[in-house]
Amino acid sequence: MAEGRGAPNLVIQASGPQLVLASASPYRRAMLARAGVPVDVDPANIDEAEIRASCRAGGKNAAQTAERLAELKSLRTSDRRRSALVIGADQILDCDGTWFEKPVDRDTARAQLLALSDRMHELITAVCVAKDSAVIWRYTDRARMRVRYLTPEFVVAYLDAAGERVLNTVGAYEIEGLGIQLFDQIEGDSFTIQGLPLLRLLGFLRGQRAIPM
Repeated sequence: MAEGRGAPNLVIQASGPQLVLASASPYRRAMLARAGVPVDVDPANIDEAEIRASCRAGGKNAAQTAERLAELKSLRTSDRRRSALVIGADQILDCDGTWFEKPVDRDTARAQLLALSDRMHELITAVCVAKDSAVIWRYTDRARMRVRYLTPEFVVAYLDAAGERVLNTVGAYEIEGLGIQLFDQIEGDSFTIQGLPLLRLLGFLRGQRAIPM
């Protein structure tokens, strides 16, 4: 490579259906972009809190609830994006039956991290693909993660260093950044932890000829 020139940008082009991401998550979009998969972003804008509460009241577990949310996201956007493959995804953190959402502010992030300190939790990620208002594929994966013992002083220092980005993540951590320092045990796929079971999704998209074989 010539000196001073950056690496070429690889964008995978295919003649199959258009790909649409029914999520405003910058992390999911970035994961697909790094894999060279272009998507059009069209968030579903469903009331996630209400649906989550309804699922829980109806006796659904965390995995079933994540699956329902992913399904509704893909279907809602598919209703207006005919013939496209619409990707919906959702993630729930389950710690001994307590479900954690994205923190709304720094105080909530601090409280979540202290609640997870010295405990094992599950991070459940569901992905669903719809076409023409019908679900055609779904997949759910889990990761088990143990947060090491965190002192209140460390949590404050971590939040100072990590900044506002932690408010975009379930559990107030970015595993691909400073958040890795919060853990002493991780079991599971790194893509699942980041919010999208990418290898399984890419395999499905190749089967649909949405990306090259």
